[in-house]
Amino acid sequence: MKRVCVFCGSNDGARPKYAAAAKELGTALAESSVGLVYGGTNVGLMCRVADAALDSGGEVIGVIPEVIAEKRIVHNGLSELRLVASMDERKALMEKLSDAFIALPGGLGTMDEIFEMITWAQLGFHRKPCGLLNVRGYYDKMMAFLDHAVTEGFIKRVHLAPLIVDERPVVLLRKLCDY
Repeated sequence: MKRVCVFCGSNDGARPKYAAAAKELGTALAESSVGLVYGGTNVGLMCRVADAALDSGGEVIGVIPEVIAEKRIVHNGLSELRLVASMDERKALMEKLSDAFIALPGGLGTMDEIFEMITWAQLGFHRKPCGLLNVRGYYDKMMAFLDHAVTEGFIKRVHLAPLIVDERPVVLLRKLCDY
C-alpha cells in the first residue's frame, strides 16, 4: 500500500480523543512508509493527521478546491498540494492517488466522502478498502443503521465487504493492508 486517503473533520470535535487518534494515525502512516492523501487544510483533525505524518517524516499530499483555498486555510508545509476546481474533482483525484480510504470522525463532508468511496467500490469503479476509525464508538450508530438497511433490503451485505471498522489506528491500517 503506497498511499491512504484520510477523510476527517475540519474541526477537532468535542473530545480530545479525536485529535489524539488523528495524530496516532498520521504517525502510523508515516512509520509504515504509507503516504497520506487528505483535504489540504490547516484546521481541525485534518491538520492533526497531516502534522503528525509530516513530523514523522511521511509524505503528505493535500487536495483542495480553489474556493476553499481562498479561505486561507491551506496547510503550507505539505509534500505536495493539488488545487482542483470542485469537490467532485477533489474526490476523483483523491481516489486516483490512494490505495485505501479511512474516515476519522467528522461531519457531513466526511460522510459524503467515505460513502462515495464505498459506493464506487459497490459499482466496481475501484476495489480499494474503506475504513472507519471508530474513535470512542463514533461510528457505532452509523454501523447499526447500515445493518438496518441490509435487513430492510436496501443494501446487500456483500457491498459492505470493503468497509473495515476498528478503533485502533495501527490495527485498522494493518487490516486495510491485508484486504
